[in-house]
Amino acid sequence: MTARDLNGPARNELKTLSKDNAEQVARYLAMAARLIDDDPALAHEHALAASRSAGRIAVVRETVAVTAYTIGDFALALRELRTYRRISGKDDQIALMVDSERGVGRPDRALEVGRAVDRSTLPVDVRVELAIAMSGARLDLGETDRALQELDIPELDPDRAFSWSPALFAARAAVLEELGRDEEAAQWQHRADVAAAAIGEQDADSETIEIDEIDEIELDDDAEEDLAPDASAETATADSAPDGDADRA
Repeated sequence: MTARDLNGPARNELKTLSKDNAEQVARYLAMAARLIDDDPALAHEHALAASRSAGRIAVVRETVAVTAYTIGDFALALRELRTYRRISGKDDQIALMVDSERGVGRPDRALEVGRAVDRSTLPVDVRVELAIAMSGARLDLGETDRALQELDIPELDPDRAFSWSPALFAARAAVLEELGRDEEAAQWQHRADVAAAAIGEQDADSETIEIDEIDEIELDDDAEEDLAPDASAETATADSAPDGDADRA
């Protein structure tokens, strides 16, 4: 593992450090990225090691936050996310902040955090992640109908598969199941599965994958038929939107 194993934008953030320190921190961050799926606890240890040497670097605090969230330390994740946000000035981890508030048992606060952000300024994938997190907070509060409304966003397009589509479709399926609308839930879960398969096939054909790139996949006729919208599916109207959610993207 070398510093070159860390992605370029992250390495650029380390340029304020001494050369030796920057290389060591880069190796810690690269190891955290490599391990987070298979051994999140060890990934977190690498992130903490990086923070001891470069605690004022935004990507370092972000890595600590993400790994803390992965191991279920939501209080630490929140602290680190706030610090990351203050240093970077970015809202790209707002969905993780909302979910971390849920993790510490504060769904009301989670909704406040999510509503405080101008969603029109967020990248599309972040906006979708936020909608899913906000829907989860509504479920925590037992507001199932409003949880479904949180997911009624323009990106909920059953005819095309984007990188965010599987998670969004699956979230809608879960809420519909909570509402006892099992047939619709099964249809949206099927759409999630089809979208995930389509994206997986595209990734398998790609020699390189840009993590930050959002891809749109035009589905073939068979897949479009699978993902065709169900006439019986219910969508929320603007008049039925909950108070405070009118700014929803």
